[in-house]
Amino acid sequence: MTIAAVPGPVRFARYAYGPNRLGYCGPDAADELLGEAAEGGDLRRIRELAAGFEGAYPYLELIARSNRIADPLDDRVVEAYWLGGDLLDGVPATDFGRSVEARFRPRVRASAWQWLATKAPDGARPVHAFHVLDVFPVVGLLRGEPSADVLHTIDSCRIRWGTVRDRIGGDLLVDAVPLEWVDGKLRLGSPRPETIRGWQDGLGFVDAVEPGDVVAIHWDWACERLDERQVRTLRTWTARELAIANATL
Repeated sequence: MTIAAVPGPVRFARYAYGPNRLGYCGPDAADELLGEAAEGGDLRRIRELAAGFEGAYPYLELIARSNRIADPLDDRVVEAYWLGGDLLDGVPATDFGRSVEARFRPRVRASAWQWLATKAPDGARPVHAFHVLDVFPVVGLLRGEPSADVLHTIDSCRIRWGTVRDRIGGDLLVDAVPLEWVDGKLRLGSPRPETIRGWQDGLGFVDAVEPGDVVAIHWDWACERLDERQVRTLRTWTARELAIANATL
């Protein structure tokens, strides 16, 4: 399967659009973000919008700086943040730990910070799965045993993967891999059917998708088609960050 490359800023926007359209993060410009991300339009404008994602953009800056890459929206950096990758191992644990402390220690209780502070030394890296599984529960949600609603929110925010079954209007029917809460720990479950959004007013990011393709999913939105390497990378880094998160659940 050949997947056409897109510029890093456009790729970032395609992953960022899902939560932005729901009002969860980033500037109040969802319609503009969709148009620019779908059509690969004004890269300067996309960069301006990307800098307004206060959750994601500092991670991109850290990954880029640690790997001596000038552009935080370089495609390699964007992929490492959303899916995982070797660039993450180029981020020193001490630098990552300091970044996490500066950004999040003032926003959490001392008891929560005690375990969040262990994550960078224990191997966590600045990948989106870390933010969802370790930061989000204490900064964006109440700490404690996940209820069904909290688990759904965490799973929706996680970058998931799903195998396409069919297109139904502006939606895609996929077999997606969910998170489960079993015996006090999080784990990946068996694929299950799910309907996700692929297009809004004719605009989307996976126009060439066919049954059998694997797509990345953020909230209820199809971000891009994934090749086999990208699927392996996403699976590997998701499993890695799940293990680190489970250590303190």
